[in-house]
Amino acid sequence: MKHNFFLCGSIGWCLEVFWTGCHALLRGEPTMMGKTSLLMFPIYGCAALIRPLYHKISSIPVFFRGCIYTVGIYAAEFISGTLLTSLGICPWDYSKTPFHYKGIIRFDYAPVWFLTGLLFEKILTKSS
Repeated sequence: MKHNFFLCGSIGWCLEVFWTGCHALLRGEPTMMGKTSLLMFPIYGCAALIRPLYHKISSIPVFFRGCIYTVGIYAAEFISGTLLTSLGICPWDYSKTPFHYKGIIRFDYAPVWFLTGLLFEKILTKSS
C-alpha cells in the first residue's frame, strides 16, 4: 500500500503539471509552465485506495466504476479542500470559474475525474 501511495502521489503530481501546462498554453503562454503544490502529494496519494476498492467492484461495468471513482475523487477533493481552506493553505480556488461549489470543486471536471479514476485503476491493477 505504501508503494502505491507514493506511486499515486507521483503520478498525480505529473498529471497536474501536465494539466496546468496545457492550460497555460491555452491562455497564450508559450512556455507552457505547469505547476503543483507539495500539499497535493498526499491528496493524490490517496488514490492508492482505488486498488482495494477495485477488487470489491471489479464485476461492475467500467462506466459505473468510473462514476464511483468520480464521486470518490470529488469527496476527497472537497474534504481536503475544505480542511486546507480552513487552514488558509488551499493551493486551488475555483471560485472565479463556472460550475464550482464553494470554490473547492468544479463540476465541469467530472469527465477528467472519471478518466483519471480509470487510469489509476489500470495502473494500480496492472500487476494484480
